[in-house]
Amino acid sequence: MAATFASTGTSSFFVHPGEAAHGDLGMVTPQDVVIAISNSGESSEIAALIPVLKRLHVPLICITGRPESSMARAADVHLCVKVPKEACPLGLAPTSSTTATLVMGDALAVALLKARGFTAEDFALSHPGGALGRKLLLRVSDIMHTGDEIPHVNKHATLRDALLEITRKNLGMTVICDESMKIDGIFTDGDLRRVFDMGGDMRQLGIAEVMTPGGHSRASRYSRCRCAEFNAVPPYHLRTGC
Repeated sequence: MAATFASTGTSSFFVHPGEAAHGDLGMVTPQDVVIAISNSGESSEIAALIPVLKRLHVPLICITGRPESSMARAADVHLCVKVPKEACPLGLAPTSSTTATLVMGDALAVALLKARGFTAEDFALSHPGGALGRKLLLRVSDIMHTGDEIPHVNKHATLRDALLEITRKNLGMTVICDESMKIDGIFTDGDLRRVFDMGGDMRQLGIAEVMTPGGHSRASRYSRCRCAEFNAVPPYHLRTGC
């Protein structure tokens, strides 16, 4: 539960009640909210901490299976997770009750992230090591080619010139620019295959005759994910970026 809160924008940590009574309670401040969990609502280790929490003026939320328990009565807010019976065939091992408690914790976490306006980008910041974090945090500026690394030829160049540039830069494409370096079009390996289908003497072709006209740039601050979303929208369907 604490991990779910922390990963969704609410600073949170777990404190074992036994260790809290021997120093770890020093981590709790009046700015915190304590969520105490006990199915019976009578756990002696937690009950011993309640007077101290009251003295610290720390808001107390208790999650129990018994609304009439001493913990429920002492809480500022009581959340009942009472279940008819445990899934354990002996009716002893906490099973259904622990599941209900986790569901309640998830509900609290979701309510908090909605109230905070927590976004996917915020989630990525706390998950930089995961696939989602890499997907959302990786910027165009982190992976793009710049300057002379970008394959480009003038719009008056020949197809041969473009192919040589593609070979030199090894990106499978080249952009076609005018004299002011404004993008007029793009020529890719796929375009070359279509030129072969046309037949005729390719040596005489100018690149402007066979390029895909137009071009759209994206700001380097954009995430790779956002650019992919842009490029997937017709009429772009682009797979190459520079």
